[in-house]
Amino acid sequence: MSRFGRIAIVGASLAGLRAAEFVRRAKFEGTLTLIGDEPHLPYDRPPLSKELLRGEWEEDRIALRRKSYDELNLELLLGRRATSLDTQARRIVLQGGDAIAYDGLIIATGGRARTLPNQPELEGVFTLRTLDDSKDLREALRGQPKVAVIGAGFIGAEVAASACQLGLDVTMIEALDTPLAQSLGPRLGTILQKVHEKRRVRVLCGRRVERFEGEERVRGLLLDDGSRVDCNLVVVGIGMTPSVEWLAGSPIRLEDGVRCDETLRSSVADVVAAGDVASWYNPLFEERMRVEHWTNAVEQARHAVGTLLASGAEATPFESVPMFWSDQFDIKIQGVGRPRASDELLLVGEPKDERLVALYGREGRLIGAVAFNQPPKLIQLRTLIAQRGSLEEGLEIARR
Repeated sequence: MSRFGRIAIVGASLAGLRAAEFVRRAKFEGTLTLIGDEPHLPYDRPPLSKELLRGEWEEDRIALRRKSYDELNLELLLGRRATSLDTQARRIVLQGGDAIAYDGLIIATGGRARTLPNQPELEGVFTLRTLDDSKDLREALRGQPKVAVIGAGFIGAEVAASACQLGLDVTMIEALDTPLAQSLGPRLGTILQKVHEKRRVRVLCGRRVERFEGEERVRGLLLDDGSRVDCNLVVVGIGMTPSVEWLAGSPIRLEDGVRCDETLRSSVADVVAAGDVASWYNPLFEERMRVEHWTNAVEQARHAVGTLLASGAEATPFESVPMFWSDQFDIKIQGVGRPRASDELLLVGEPKDERLVALYGREGRLIGAVAFNQPPKLIQLRTLIAQRGSLEEGLEIARR
């Protein structure tokens, strides 16, 4: 018998929906409320920068749940943004003033697209985070614009690749010396840069945007070296910011998202977090982290539900090996672990063939791995990282 009569979940994307499903699988029979600020039923975000953006899929293909929502017996509140949280009264206040009572709370609000400082509101300037963002951008790309993408992380590189595949003139601008230099290191970043350049994307690294040109519509970008990029459509793809504004003033501790312990508990009793918004201590890597990837959202949703429904002594640490992927052109990039640019790096395979495995080691231990077009090996390497295996053992797997 659960000690809760009412569980509320704020955030109706991947982590929120999966949390609702896991709550019901745990035989919770009380009131379950799922609150989302978008008007759409929960949908899958990875296709927004790829298949949906290119017009290959329509939005019905990205639904996260094919079964009836009636089976979950939940109160589904869509298009309703949470504005504040009263943890003493255990009430979530929604835009418009309505309040939702809860006994247990799961925070899964994800994040919003980050923008540049002093970014102007010009026609033709886009960010990409939501279904509506993707649909608006797709429509704009049909006008055959000259495209500039600011940011060469995963979202920026995916948008650049998709626009190029649509036959458009594309320039990708990155402030670091190579794409993904901070997370994967300059060596792998250089390989990724060549992947794009080989397919006609112009890549400008070590450059910052000083100014957007145009009065009503963007006409170009002025860079910090004095050069100019001619464009009439700009996508700002520089990452996301956790959506925690509604928690301001509450006792929920915030630190790069919702600060959780190793079990995904927040600083307030009977409140847990999952997905892009959760910052937790991962004992496997002995560090605090916040992970913005699909697999993590699902795994954390399951664990957060378990922590919420467990008694204090029964909750266990969430020891996870992060896993991520990115499809760019015909290259499937997959990664596991917590690679850093400062780690020892071993490459197996030929970069020119676009089939390789990169291994990241720290004090002899395998910490992370990234592969181009080598899916089976990544599964084995993820298991090895979870077992605290050595870099040498990883090298044996990569060479098979």
